[in-house]
Amino acid sequence: MRAGLESHLGSRQVGRVIYGATVGLALIVALASHPPRAVNMIGLLLGTAVAVALAEVYADVVGTQTSERHTVTRREVRHIIDDAGAVAYGIAFPAVFFVLAAVGALRLDRAFALAMWSGLALTGFYGFWAARFAGAGVLRALVQGALVALIGAFLILLKSLLH
Repeated sequence: MRAGLESHLGSRQVGRVIYGATVGLALIVALASHPPRAVNMIGLLLGTAVAVALAEVYADVVGTQTSERHTVTRREVRHIIDDAGAVAYGIAFPAVFFVLAAVGALRLDRAFALAMWSGLALTGFYGFWAARFAGAGVLRALVQGALVALIGAFLILLKSLLH
């Protein structure tokens, strides 16, 4: 498992998962004040994941064609789809908490709270390991992880102030 985690942390997918998690967190925070049913949240998260992933694929294909002046190769398309899949995963992951709410294992308010906090934890985790892989000591890596997680905390704070 450690080798798989290290492989993932060393991949290009990390940035895409963080991007997706931030999009998912923004959606969750926006809907938390007037929460839809759990099954609706599942659909919203999965639908957003698909829509954003498709937009990523389209934007990357067009961007590659215009900047490099050639048709996108199968190999490039494979990388583009992998990247879009990582974004979709980051957005869709919190749906697991709403599945648990839909089957009665969690209250809806708890699912929203766990979805928000998991987004913060994920971005902080990646921030920590990014610093460690770049040679930072544990303390500096913890600071970087906390600073990255503050982006998500800012979204939650902003929502609290505006509601």
